[in-house]
Amino acid sequence: MPNTITVITAVHAPGAVHLPDAYKSLREQELPDGWDWQWVIQEDGASDAVRPYVPDDVRVSFGQGRAGRAAMARTMGLSRAEGAYIKVLDADDMLTPGALARDLRALADHPDLGWATSRALDLLPDGSTVGFEGDPPQGPIARGAVLEFWRANDHRAQVHPATLFVRRDLLLALGGWMALPASEDTGLLMALNAVSRGWFTAETGLLYRKWPGQVTSQSAHTDEAERAARFAVVEARARVLAAMDGWRYEAP
Repeated sequence: MPNTITVITAVHAPGAVHLPDAYKSLREQELPDGWDWQWVIQEDGASDAVRPYVPDDVRVSFGQGRAGRAAMARTMGLSRAEGAYIKVLDADDMLTPGALARDLRALADHPDLGWATSRALDLLPDGSTVGFEGDPPQGPIARGAVLEFWRANDHRAQVHPATLFVRRDLLLALGGWMALPASEDTGLLMALNAVSRGWFTAETGLLYRKWPGQVTSQSAHTDEAERAARFAVVEARARVLAAMDGWRYEAP
């Protein structure tokens, strides 16, 4: 569907309670004339716990399926994506006012770029926010820059994958999100940066909620053996893609 941004959200039962806040942040977005958003919510599983929190809005598409963690849920959600652009929004996060318009403008004004990110703030349980001091300057991000920073800084990227905004055709060409138990969004970000330049917006675009039930707060997420394996395959994939210069993405 032309002039549509598809927002994709993977959700599991414990996080469903936060969907109304995410929806509120979507409804408050202001887009250029003729543009609108579509919200694709994909449950990781098929419980009865998520649907009650799904808004009654014609722009919202809800789906369920076999549990396989966030990467599979998001990729399955792509089957219902109608927009030329895909925006990631985790179920427990919120967009800031103007975030979608800024993302759209970045790629519309720079057709040679494949993806965009923005500043994120951690939203703590007491309502306060905390920023990250390693943000790059606003503007284009060179191919390979995200991977090199990530390797040099204990596997922490200088742009947040939860803020990703990407051209749908490029996302599909890379196969969606990596089939990993975690870090699937980091893996996609590294792959995107291996084949295409991106953009960083210095204005805050996302409130990243910190709460006990989030997947990244669980002990399994920091298991050293799994973490090393995840990051090894993320880096290997990015390096192979970076070497395939004849394939690299060119915007139409």
